[in-house]
Amino acid sequence: MLQQTLWKAVLFSLLWSGLLHAEAPRKVLLISQGPDGHPSGTHEYAAGLGLVAKCLKNVPGLEVLTTRADGPWKEGPELLGRVDGAVLFVSEGARWIDQEPARREAFVQLAKRGGGLVALHWAMGTRDAKPIDGFLQLVGGCHGGPDRKFKIIEADVAVADPKHPVVAGIQGFRVREEFYYRLKFVKPDGSVRPLLRVVIDGQEETVAWTWARPDGGRSFGFSGLHFHDNWRLLEYRRLVAHGTLWTLKMPIPKNGLSVEVKDQQFPAFDGDSAWFAYFVPGTGRLATNAETSETGTAGTKVWDSRGIAD
Repeated sequence: MLQQTLWKAVLFSLLWSGLLHAEAPRKVLLISQGPDGHPSGTHEYAAGLGLVAKCLKNVPGLEVLTTRADGPWKEGPELLGRVDGAVLFVSEGARWIDQEPARREAFVQLAKRGGGLVALHWAMGTRDAKPIDGFLQLVGGCHGGPDRKFKIIEADVAVADPKHPVVAGIQGFRVREEFYYRLKFVKPDGSVRPLLRVVIDGQEETVAWTWARPDGGRSFGFSGLHFHDNWRLLEYRRLVAHGTLWTLKMPIPKNGLSVEVKDQQFPAFDGDSAWFAYFVPGTGRLATNAETSETGTAGTKVWDSRGIAD
């Protein structure tokens, strides 16, 4: 009788432990930074990930955490140790990861335990070639070195792999964007799975991809998102939200996640920038608080970012 009671107690403990484990939410850390010297309306890391947080906040079983990785970011390794995945939208991210040994080790450990990794635009970048190989082992693709390529174009974006869950509910679309291209990808060739392609300089280029890593984890990258205005595209919001969920090994709705964002919920520029803008409801246009030019004269032409590098 005593033995039977003990077995029941053990069984109940195991079942309860499994139930608690099943109910524990997946945690993703959205890592952004403040302005990096680009004109307002470009490289808006914090505002961009603010929109990603809104798109993901109602996903069952997911807890979204946000952090600003300005300065030394001493709390970073500890934060990375408590999550199941990370989304990077920062300046020269491949180099940034390598700047601090503890930071790099935290990303390596996240990958080793099968965590999800996402890199957006300049977060996959490095001017110096040295960090490229290490970053490739984390994300699978890198915009790095002195031979890196980037170009602002208006282009048709084609879905390269319509059956992949990340592109559920996404059709081909047209956009004006600064894409990084001729990206460096992890070896052997064919390891990454292209999702979106754009013709640049007469050649078809992969600008978004997934990678099922050998360590059992998953990575996703997208080289667009230079212009904050492009977050207004449903395809952009859905792509990044889906890519994040895929890296966390979470289900993606067959027809795509609902990623609607109201105009008044759409912060245009980082609050730390020299000037900011907002969307005029019903018009689809941006209006600035002062229509400020590079000379600071109100009412003159605003910044034109078309010539800005990376």
